[in-house]
Parts: sequence; C-alpha cells; structure tokens
Amino acid sequence: MSDRDDPKTAPLVTQDPSALPVREEELPVVARIIVEVRSDGMRTIARGAMEDAASNTRVAIEASGASPLELATALAKSIFAAPWLPKRAPLSALRGLLKKRG
Repeated sequence: MSDRDDPKTAPLVTQDPSALPVREEELPVVARIIVEVRSDGMRTIARGAMEDAASNTRVAIEASGASPLELATALAKSIFAAPWLPKRAPLSALRGLLKKRG
C-alpha cells in the first residue's frame, strides 16, 4: 500500500462556509402519489395510491398499457379522475391529449 492510498495522509478539503449552497426551507406536503409499475414484457401495469393532504382523501389508481405511451396516458387519466381535482377549467385543455386513440 502506498502513502497515496493511506487515508491517514489524505489531505482534508475544506470550503469556506459562505461558498456552500443555502438549504431552502422544506415546503409543506400537499399531496402524495405512490405508483408501482410491473411488466412481463408483453403487458405493463401501474398501481398505486394518491392522497390529498388538505382533505385527507385517498384514492387508488390503476393503469395498463401495451406501450410506455399507452401506460402514461392511462395513468394520467386515472390521476386526473381524482375526486378533489376540478372537473372543468385547465383539465379541459388536456382532453384532446388524453382521449383514447382508435
């Protein structure tokens, strides 16, 4: 073992405390989304749950698709169907993107 590999002789690196990034205060949790994706190569499913922290409402979400794009679209539809989301307003602009192609 050379002196270079010996941790006792390794130089310490110090930085000026003012050069370190300032840690920002954590924002409050307003919602949680947990999703598990499973695939066997032929089909892919995503299952999970969402929670609105303000109303303490919890819902299950599930989606499946033959391709990653189909899975993402189905998952987005499931998420936008959450009971606490507004049924109109900005979501109406996404309808064209989320419509099932056929």
